[in-house]
Amino acid sequence: QVQLVESGGGLVQPGGSLRLSCAASGSIFRFADMGWYRQAPGKERELVAAITSGSYTTYADSSKGRFTISRDNAKKTVYLQMNSLKPEDTAVYYCNARFTRADYWGQGTQVTVSS
Repeated sequence: QVQLVESGGGLVQPGGSLRLSCAASGSIFRFADMGWYRQAPGKERELVAAITSGSYTTYADSSKGRFTISRDNAKKTVYLQMNSLKPEDTAVYYCNARFTRADYWGQGTQVTVSS
């Protein structure tokens, strides 16, 4: 089993930055592919960025050049550094772990970009 706890969300002005963290429990973290998803009101959940167990990264087009995903296996934590935030980045951000076809989700953290 994997438990995921996100933190780092909040209110930020357009153009600002936030760093989200996702702390994982359990022993499989280093073998899991990790991802950040987001869901805005009235919209479907969408992938923001992902990082494999081998640290290969992928980004949604909307995230490229602004967001950076990284992981620290020793701390069992995955990060999402978000720069140049826009109002359209406002959403609940969820951490995801995928291991042997099983998906695990955190409870989400709210990110609001507004002046």
